[in-house]
Amino acid sequence: MAQGPFAASVGDWVAATQQRMDAVRKESAQRVVEIMQTPVAKGGNMPVKTGFLRASLQGAIGQGAFTGRVNPNPEGAFGYDAAPISLIIAGAKPSDAITLSYVAVYAAAANYGSRGRAGRQFVGLAAQQWQRVVSEVAAEAQQRAAR
Repeated sequence: MAQGPFAASVGDWVAATQQRMDAVRKESAQRVVEIMQTPVAKGGNMPVKTGFLRASLQGAIGQGAFTGRVNPNPEGAFGYDAAPISLIIAGAKPSDAITLSYVAVYAAAANYGSRGRAGRQFVGLAAQQWQRVVSEVAAEAQQRAAR
């Protein structure tokens, strides 16, 4: 059955809308990771002493098989490379779950607290901003589409 110009334009609109939705999801995920990774010293909630906790963030599409790691150099300094997480987010299909996990063995204690020490809640506080971030990214996408 042949499609007329109207059906073709509707199909194009649907495809473009799906692409925009996927782009909004991926950009929103990236921004929430950035919020989660923002050090306390820069206004965030991520505690940074050596940087190992921050650098221990790993990701996977679907359920990841993450293994806890002990800081190999407690006196050293570790840098965070955002590229591996960005690549996972970029490679996710719209139906894929994106799983992130801190593998530093003390990550849960740093996040939730332990032994009378309050947690920084860097994961939950970032996740709570998901809807705001999605709204901002969607508004930006709408502005670009209107041009």
